[in-house]
Amino acid sequence: MREYLKFYIDGKWVDPVEPNSLDIDNPTTEQVSGKIALGSAADVDKAVKAARKAFATWSTSSRAERLDLLQAILAEYQKRSANLGEAVSEEMGAPPALGSGTQVYLGLGQLNNAIDALKNFSFEESRGSTLVTKEPIGVCGLITPWNWPLNQIACKVYPALATGCTMILKPSEVAPYSGQIFTEVIDAAGVPAGVYNMIFGDGAGVGVALSSHPDIDMVSFTGSTRAGIDVAKNAAATVKRVTQELGGKSPNIVLDDDDFVRNVAIGVKAMMPNSGQSCNAPSRMLVPKRRKDEALAAARAAAEQVKVGDPNDKSAIGPVASKAQFDKIQRLIQSGIDEGATVVAGGLGRPDGLDTGYYVRPTVFADVTNDMAIAREEIFGPVLCILDYDDVDHAVELANDTDYGLAGYVSAADLEAARAVARRIRAGQVAINHAFDLNSPFGGYKRSGNGREWSEFGFDEYLEVKGTIGYAPQ
Repeated sequence: MREYLKFYIDGKWVDPVEPNSLDIDNPTTEQVSGKIALGSAADVDKAVKAARKAFATWSTSSRAERLDLLQAILAEYQKRSANLGEAVSEEMGAPPALGSGTQVYLGLGQLNNAIDALKNFSFEESRGSTLVTKEPIGVCGLITPWNWPLNQIACKVYPALATGCTMILKPSEVAPYSGQIFTEVIDAAGVPAGVYNMIFGDGAGVGVALSSHPDIDMVSFTGSTRAGIDVAKNAAATVKRVTQELGGKSPNIVLDDDDFVRNVAIGVKAMMPNSGQSCNAPSRMLVPKRRKDEALAAARAAAEQVKVGDPNDKSAIGPVASKAQFDKIQRLIQSGIDEGATVVAGGLGRPDGLDTGYYVRPTVFADVTNDMAIAREEIFGPVLCILDYDDVDHAVELANDTDYGLAGYVSAADLEAARAVARRIRAGQVAINHAFDLNSPFGGYKRSGNGREWSEFGFDEYLEVKGTIGYAPQ
């Protein structure tokens, strides 16, 4: 049983101002696996004061000092990688291959990318007689979600450190264990007191206090669009910068070519990792109408091959993260049935033999139209919607007919054809044949948010631009 009842403020583990705790469920067993402290506005005040004080020094630190700290974090992260993987598996129910594999790797990959970006990042340039400088924005509130906890913490904390900012992190209260161990990593690496602070809490108790605090200069939030709107409203009174990575309903256009059947199967399998709990998941598959029957046969076969709940199978998926998430997914599956979509694979309820745990049947819907709730709402589970298109123009129209614009996918044997379609998708990141690269900018159009993360693109969110005119003689 884990008990994490202290916060990390000003370089020390401290008790909450007002004792309050929350039981954490293991989504595999549906049993309590631990307890965390819940913070309040008073705890946020303490952390902000520490961060503001530390900013005076850390903001003037050299590139070399920041690189030394990131390298020290890298060494400590590697030492604790097994602990981090175990934490993710326990808090999210992630199979070991995912918890200790991709989940931990992404946190490491973001760190290596930040180190590489910092080595060559330009913080100033001359334009005529003007010196243009990029300076740290100040004290940052970082609010992260539960679905890829280490990745989302990493792609906020590392750029903030690299650019000279100080910060207060609020990990998700749904998946807090990895945030605790990540903080232990930061502490062991020797971060200066006050530069990095961490408070557990929920949105009402800590999230609101961070986003509305007058002495926080910037808030970076990842989560649902609904919650992102609340963060922006809370931040508006103090005119602080708000960057948001929000929801998605990403299209995967499968083009009509010799690889069509294979690409349909790949698209189904790309939907299922992390139990479908990815904001950029390819959750709407668009297939040519004339090949619909082939697509459904391939999709059914691929979905039925996805194993659920087998910790010894590296390709298996685990439960979704909470009962609330399980109930939401079931509601939307029922909505799809009620609206006339056809269940090709999966459906309501748990998979056979799994009566305990928040397991969801890998589900594929056909006969989906873009006005259905399952095509409009982010389900955040292993549920794929298949829509059919008349021609490529129609496919692009359907792909862009969404409130979201986080990601898009094009699957095709012909690279030039895929490139042409990718250019037309209105999304912040488009993957051809499910390629993946942490060097790409990540962030959304429309209601999927604003700002960008990953690699050097994430640095700019933590920087202010200053022009010093007359710096050089004219």
